[in-house]
Amino acid sequence: MISYSFSLNELEYFLLVMTRVTCFIFIAPFFNTANTPNRVKIGLGVFVSILIFNGINPHEQLQYDSVLGYAILVMKEALTGLLVGFSANMCVSVTSFAGHIIDMDIGLSMVSLYDPTTRDNATITGVFYQYVLMLILICSGMYRYLIQALIDTFTLIPLTGAIFQLDHLFQTVIQFMSDYIIIGFRIALPVFVVMILLNAILGIMAKVAPQMNMFAVGLQLKILVGLAVVYLTAGMLPGACDFVFEQMKKLLTAFVQGMMP
Repeated sequence: MISYSFSLNELEYFLLVMTRVTCFIFIAPFFNTANTPNRVKIGLGVFVSILIFNGINPHEQLQYDSVLGYAILVMKEALTGLLVGFSANMCVSVTSFAGHIIDMDIGLSMVSLYDPTTRDNATITGVFYQYVLMLILICSGMYRYLIQALIDTFTLIPLTGAIFQLDHLFQTVIQFMSDYIIIGFRIALPVFVVMILLNAILGIMAKVAPQMNMFAVGLQLKILVGLAVVYLTAGMLPGACDFVFEQMKKLLTAFVQGMMP
């Protein structure tokens, strides 16, 4: 028979730890996939929370006056976990942005697919790039870095000790949005350049042979050439994913610094 006892203070600490961990899992990439059962996410959150709680081993009493005061502490931990996971999730959306640019260039922007991982409509190339990014994230062990970063936040940002520096967080987001566009165009640059050259060639042919319907020819030719360039440049995706992961580490570090006391 298992007999385990704990104090009310330990229970309160554990609930705060589990709040931050589960909110991180809810929004962080790879862990927030919609096709993963919710009971698996909850189980992972509880298991990681138990491991972190055993490492914290709290002795101090929480400072709050009423149930509303404890609810404020819970909301603070929830917001901390959401911001840490959101900082990593922002970088993953770069691939969808790059895929949307490519599909507009090659004429597939009207075609959309239902992505079961996000439960949202996405373009063909965007879904392809996102799945490649997730596969490389798993193969490279980047998901372990995310878990380790979450564990380190309990050292850098103690429980109930988060201070949200709004100016620093807003500046970080604005800085990343400029990098967001640059990274997306770098990924889509090969297709973008080839499409510019193809449009120039089609324009010259339209002047040389005006009797030909260049609109009908160019529509099919853009799709064929665009998919060929995507296929030929698939070997560059691991390098692009490494660049995205580096930006993810920088952004996650900047968000944690914006919440440190």
